[in-house]
Amino acid sequence: MSAPDAPAPSAGPREDPGPAARIARSAAARQGARLSTEQFATWLAGRGRANDFKVEKIPFADLVGWSFAPDTGNLVHRSGRFFSVEGLHVTVDDGPYREWHQPIIKQPEVGILGILVKEFDGVLHCLMQAKMEPGNRNLLQLSPTVQATRSNYTKVHRGADVKYIEYFTGGRPRRVLADVLQSEHGSWFFHKSNRNMIVEALDDVPEDDDFCWLTFGQIAELLRRDNVVNMDSRTVLSCAPVEDAGGRALHSDTELLSWFTGQRSRYDIRAERVPLAGLPGWKQGEESIDHEQGRFFKVVAVNVTAGSREVTSWTQPLIEPVGPGVAAFLTREIDGVRHVLAHAKVEGGFLDAVELAPTVQCTPGNHAHRPPFLDLVLDAAPEQVRYRAVHSEEGGRFLHAEADYLIVEVGDRVPLREPEGYAWVTPGQLSALVRHGHYVNVQARTLLAVLNGPGGDG
Repeated sequence: MSAPDAPAPSAGPREDPGPAARIARSAAARQGARLSTEQFATWLAGRGRANDFKVEKIPFADLVGWSFAPDTGNLVHRSGRFFSVEGLHVTVDDGPYREWHQPIIKQPEVGILGILVKEFDGVLHCLMQAKMEPGNRNLLQLSPTVQATRSNYTKVHRGADVKYIEYFTGGRPRRVLADVLQSEHGSWFFHKSNRNMIVEALDDVPEDDDFCWLTFGQIAELLRRDNVVNMDSRTVLSCAPVEDAGGRALHSDTELLSWFTGQRSRYDIRAERVPLAGLPGWKQGEESIDHEQGRFFKVVAVNVTAGSREVTSWTQPLIEPVGPGVAAFLTREIDGVRHVLAHAKVEGGFLDAVELAPTVQCTPGNHAHRPPFLDLVLDAAPEQVRYRAVHSEEGGRFLHAEADYLIVEVGDRVPLREPEGYAWVTPGQLSALVRHGHYVNVQARTLLAVLNGPGGDG
């Protein structure tokens, strides 16, 4: 961990309180030193006009470099890299759904999602990118400084260098503020992890037209706008160190970890990769792979033009959900402390089978029976809704995947005694768990980024 000629190391405090306090100051700064919040929309629109973006669906036969493997029918790239679309067979010994088959994305390499920060006028600013992703409905959204798979930044695609990658691979002077492996969507990815990083630059940072400096407070404001801050930014923001606002909670940290370990232990879950060809319940056509009942999602193919990307044109498969999702935390104060109701949720693609999810996480049209608490969310009066925004999911792999994200005040209408699989937790407890990988899923991390922002009551 140190160079051979470096001074002998010495012991120091295990916790560094500095980053959390500095991030809190930045979160309180609603205006930045470089770009005002009021100017942001004009800046983003300008970056859209400066580049040529186009996405169109195509038949599978028009994919370049992709094909269905003759032995398995899996949709694979000729390089053997990037990702593949395979089949998955899941069995669970408990719960409303005991067995199912589905296509799933297998992307074994670990990507880097990284935000570079630097002080201006004594306040930390984040270097954010206006990045086109083919699956975003509005194409251009605010992404981290670096959002790249290993194939991208090792240039398997033979494209341009990933800008600023050297800060995250150790090639430039830096200070690491957060670094943790986190899962992606367990319903659509198999065992996918990304390295979520926040790194402080210790030298002058060259600036690029497609990047802007924003405070944590400005980004928190943008999180309240529909389809502006992309999923990769939201998950990195959730990993930012936060100040401990107090040690009180309905359940102690030890009780919470014991409960969660019990939830992981109670299920016998088997998730096995199987051939995509002949997958039960799914049918393959020339332009899509569909569920036989028209539910869940499709696998489609697209042709992409993007002037600002490392590669300016390409084709690829995408997963296209059949409808928008809902991701919501129910919230209430318990003895004056804000709590949210977390759900220990099973998803077939999780590395550890179960992660903490929002109270409600579903696509309503996919379920024959209403998931618990969904009606409480959908029927909430306006004054109960503490937060609401539509956010896109991962635009590099999913086409027009959006969810309505909410935080809904329920007061004492939901009792303290939780139903099986649910627990009242504080945002601080979630933030402590996010410091470790595979405890809090990506949808809950989006809402945690909101809770930890100004006015989020975290």
